[in-house]
Amino acid sequence: MSYRFRINGHFRGLAAAVTVLGTLALSPGYAAAEDLPGKGVTVRPLYLGQAEELFEAYVVKLGLEDLGYTVDEPSATQVPLAHIAVGNGDADYYTPHWYPLHIAFAEKAGGDAKLRRVGTLVKNSIQGYSIDKATADKYGIKTIDQLKDPKIAKLFDVDGDGKADLYGCDPGWGCERIIEHNLDAYGLRDAVTHKQGEYFALLPDVIQRIQSGSPTLYYSWTPNWLQGVLRHGKEVIWLTVPFTALPDEQAGANTTVPGIGNLGFSVNNHHVIANTPFLEKNPVANKWFELVEVPIQDIDDENLLIHKGEKSNEDIHGHAEAWKKAHLDQWNTWITQAKQAGK
Repeated sequence: MSYRFRINGHFRGLAAAVTVLGTLALSPGYAAAEDLPGKGVTVRPLYLGQAEELFEAYVVKLGLEDLGYTVDEPSATQVPLAHIAVGNGDADYYTPHWYPLHIAFAEKAGGDAKLRRVGTLVKNSIQGYSIDKATADKYGIKTIDQLKDPKIAKLFDVDGDGKADLYGCDPGWGCERIIEHNLDAYGLRDAVTHKQGEYFALLPDVIQRIQSGSPTLYYSWTPNWLQGVLRHGKEVIWLTVPFTALPDEQAGANTTVPGIGNLGFSVNNHHVIANTPFLEKNPVANKWFELVEVPIQDIDDENLLIHKGEKSNEDIHGHAEAWKKAHLDQWNTWITQAKQAGK
């Protein structure tokens, strides 16, 4: 099995990363047996339950283990329940908390007094509506509100009711609230049907339709392996929106992406969100959460490995180990800085 991740603008395989391992024992900051500030503390993480979300969870877990913590296998749950569990102290942290997409979940779980987002695990995740490029070019479709035209909407009709079918977002993820809000704000309620189900179970139909030349409308985001299969500017294009329309708690969020335009969804960062008392009792873990960061392209690359079949928990844990080894100098610096927070 081979792993490839982007390092300093280039791709290197696991074999290249392994060349640095000879310095492991001497590298400052690596968790030595005599310097484990988290020893004796068991940590309980949560994640969404999708294989595509587990890589980030394992990267965070590996760092905590290098700091001496005993970290349970991440437990799978839904986004709203994860925030409630962390706020109530039934779990210690959840990854990834998308900000500002998940603001409402955090507020309902008790806000900063009970749980806090920490650090920036991933920067600049974008979301939006896409269609196949062939249909976009043929009919001059560039914006989502063009679907108000019944002739345009009918192009994307899958079930024969005359309305466009939008392959959308799982209930409870947060993105479904934006889509439903948009359908009203852009006058699309009578033109578009929001098809919901298990998102990754819907994707094969999306891919097959586009590859066979059928007009297709779908929601997606980055990082996601789908971007490597349906490439924007090649097989598909993003649709922009006429104006920003978000739920109140996301008012003022940035929805414009350079080089693309206004996608109508907030540009998000991923965070660890952790139980506030846990953070206060564990400054070393708090500092680790503040420091660890994964380039978004690396997650896209890892997610593509999942799509190609490397999708077991063991596989994904191996991806995280390979990423750590490929970034060992930075990793050791983070570990050293996290340890200092406990002194």
